[in-house]
Amino acid sequence: MHKVITFGIPSYNAAKDMDHCITSILEGSNYATDIEIIIVDDGSKDETAAKADEWEARYPGIIRAVHQENGGHGEGINQGLKHATGTYFKVVDSDDPLSPDFPKFLDALEECERQGGVDMVVTNYYYVHSDGDGDRSINYSAVLPENRIFTWEDTKPFRVYQMLTIHSSTFRTEIMRKWEQPLPKHVFYEDNLMVYQALPYVKKMYYLNTDLYRYYIGREGQSVQR
Repeated sequence: MHKVITFGIPSYNAAKDMDHCITSILEGSNYATDIEIIIVDDGSKDETAAKADEWEARYPGIIRAVHQENGGHGEGINQGLKHATGTYFKVVDSDDPLSPDFPKFLDALEECERQGGVDMVVTNYYYVHSDGDGDRSINYSAVLPENRIFTWEDTKPFRVYQMLTIHSSTFRTEIMRKWEQPLPKHVFYEDNLMVYQALPYVKKMYYLNTDLYRYYIGREGQSVQR
């Protein structure tokens, strides 16, 4: 079956949190068979590998488990992209869920497909701090046209806090595969490099004004700390 989108989930020692992440995608899509979830076990030392295999066994055709030696978050993204079959590709960290607005996002992707497709879909994301202090949404409504396909000429100047990130961006898979080289191993903030490598190829975009991604920060052992 044609896959509209692939979700790549780099996972390192994620056994405690990965169920929440994966369930948010499955339930948000109503277990749709035209989505794909690739769990990349990055040489974990806990039960991540076994849980990834269990998820694949429970939802064959939707979830796939990929195992690799520890290469860091960037290599997890590389492997997810290598195995992706969806028209679009989005990275979701194993300790972050997607919001209940997820069905609106899938509807937007399908609308883009009906209109010939886009290179990037932008959504808001929401910071969730472990202590509850400073939770906020990063919103692009003052910068990007809503609910229609547009080009860079239709955008307004971005403020510093409105930088396009891995959390706000969903790219056409073939755009991401135009990278000159894979993301480096064992390097922090390589997700910014991921976005920068893809943006030069982006011509057509779509913006959905909803807080799709719930970005949990400040928790001990979270994915950015490896």
